[in-house]
Amino acid sequence: MATDPTTLDETAVVVPAYNAGHHLGDVIPRIAKCVPVERIIVVDDGSTDNTGEVAAGLGAIVVTHNPNRGKGAALKTGIDKAGEIGARFAVTIDADGQHDASEIPDFIEQQRRTCADIVVGNRMAATGGMPWIRLMTNRVTSGVVSVLARTTIPDSQNGYRLISTELFAKIYLETTRYDTESEILIRAGRLGARITSVPTKTIYGDEQSSIHPFVDTGRFLRMVFRSFFW
Repeated sequence: MATDPTTLDETAVVVPAYNAGHHLGDVIPRIAKCVPVERIIVVDDGSTDNTGEVAAGLGAIVVTHNPNRGKGAALKTGIDKAGEIGARFAVTIDADGQHDASEIPDFIEQQRRTCADIVVGNRMAATGGMPWIRLMTNRVTSGVVSVLARTTIPDSQNGYRLISTELFAKIYLETTRYDTESEILIRAGRLGARITSVPTKTIYGDEQSSIHPFVDTGRFLRMVFRSFFW
């Protein structure tokens, strides 16, 4: 199912955002150095701040959820929108500035080299600064997702990734929260998609994670159980 090589001209960037107005003023211009701002799609997932206004003011496409539906739902909306505007690939990047937008061309180049359907960022080769509990969690969940997707994915919890919009249109998703990122990889792997990785770094700043460890771990485990019946 590997997709033909792509270029930046065929790529959109999807930014799921919840109360990220104070970050987007920096994040969107950084993305726009690689991809034209008219192909940056910000999904305002029920924010109570000025997320939508900031994104629109900077020229990005804004799609709004009201109320909040969860990161997974925001990703689906954004990637679907990327397909609608004619993008063959969507790069998904977090709104809080943890992902270095200057690495977007690395995803494109990796896709060109491998004709992959999905390229996932990999932070596991350089984990300095990553909290110990997050490191262990990433290793365990990546191992589980790799087995279920039938291919090796070193950092399945990395939201920085490139995905074929054609492939995504074929994936039926049950989840709407953080577990969606794992579900996409599992379902894509079972469809025979080619999934590769590219090294990325993570920038830790003043952002506060929206992940709820116990609740989201429960969702992940429920998704893993249900995957045996897909």
